[in-house]
Amino acid sequence: MTRTLRFDPPCGPVEGWADGAVVRVTGLPYARAGRFERPEPAPDWTHRLRATQWAPACPQVAEPLLDEGPGGVLGALRQDERCQHLSITRPGDLAAHEALPVMVWIHGGSYTSGAGDAPCYDPAALVAEQRVVAVSVTYRLGMLGYLGDGAGKPANLGLLDQIEAFRWVRRNIAAFGGDPSNVTAFGHSAGGDAIAHIMATADAASLFRRAIIQSPPLGLAPGRGRMSAAMARAGERATADMPVTRILSLQKKVSRAGARFGLRGGMPFGTQYGHAPLPAERDITSAWEAVAPRIEVLIGHTAQEARLFLPAIPAAVRRLFRLPVLGRPLERLAVTFVTSAVYGRAVRTFADRHARSGGRVHRYTILWSPPGNALGSAHTIELPLLFGNRKVWRGAPQVSGATWQEIDEKGVMLRKIWADFARGNDIGYREVFENLIEYDRISN
Repeated sequence: MTRTLRFDPPCGPVEGWADGAVVRVTGLPYARAGRFERPEPAPDWTHRLRATQWAPACPQVAEPLLDEGPGGVLGALRQDERCQHLSITRPGDLAAHEALPVMVWIHGGSYTSGAGDAPCYDPAALVAEQRVVAVSVTYRLGMLGYLGDGAGKPANLGLLDQIEAFRWVRRNIAAFGGDPSNVTAFGHSAGGDAIAHIMATADAASLFRRAIIQSPPLGLAPGRGRMSAAMARAGERATADMPVTRILSLQKKVSRAGARFGLRGGMPFGTQYGHAPLPAERDITSAWEAVAPRIEVLIGHTAQEARLFLPAIPAAVRRLFRLPVLGRPLERLAVTFVTSAVYGRAVRTFADRHARSGGRVHRYTILWSPPGNALGSAHTIELPLLFGNRKVWRGAPQVSGATWQEIDEKGVMLRKIWADFARGNDIGYREVFENLIEYDRISN
């Protein structure tokens, strides 16, 4: 029989459940909003809420490139537009007096796919090993969260959802054993991009103290105005009352409208400058400079990010990679170019600016790749290490060629680095861990 536990946060009484070495409190509402409306904080309640169901995923179009693991990204999660929920995972043996570091996870998926409670992002291993409290956030995606034109349909709704989640954490997390004064935001890909952009909002420093920004596609962030306008025109027929299936069908057309804008069209949905809560594009740099002394950053990417996306390259280009003699060098050149253009250069710029502006920052590169795996150290390679869920990750193409013992050994190292950073421990000025990760602290 599953053991239940009771908590009394300011939002209202809650009942969670024991799950092996951790305690779960799942599917808690942090905000509410109608379609194409800005979120409002979820109202408090007086009855005891049974928080024993996973948070629903935002309705989404399946993304084959990112959905190759066992059971797909979402597993058995249901989908619901009322997706603004979060889940908490804490150690099962937490003492009454303990206040642990809090790590708030913002999932990736090109702003169009994924969910906070997707099985591939289960933080149980991180929580049990490193004694942190993890919060997994689900937010609006695609046309439901990132299309808006700023007029009839507000922009950045998914980003506004995330900000409400951080506010909820600040108010309520102490009741679950977390320290509200020691919150680290961590996110991958679009999730890392979102965290970087939340840092440019007015109350960023009150939301979290540290940020781990994993593989953010910041190279795609500038100059998106024309693309966003074209997409808004393509999606102007979307209404607040049409079936969500029609919204998802229309989203494919909207994505095609963004596809003609070069590399940016590879991630057509995303944050829009000049719409709440973000400043105009000309002011984004000064916003990041202003917050730098108040938020510590660990930021980086994998050594071969673009290898995951080679199947999406036009067939005519991929044929060049099969040419004798020249094919392999051309492929390496393409991977290096795209990795640098989308991730590398912008990550270096972000880190250097943060340090110059008085912030403390570490920059890293994930080096590890499974033996003989053609994907190498591609985009997402750190996720099976960070979350360590064998049932979910052992059959994933990213880790093919590695034994689970090797994956877990590397994972223990990575989880410790991430948690040490969240605790505020000094993780060193320059380190290379057994061909897993290289990082260095950048001084201002």
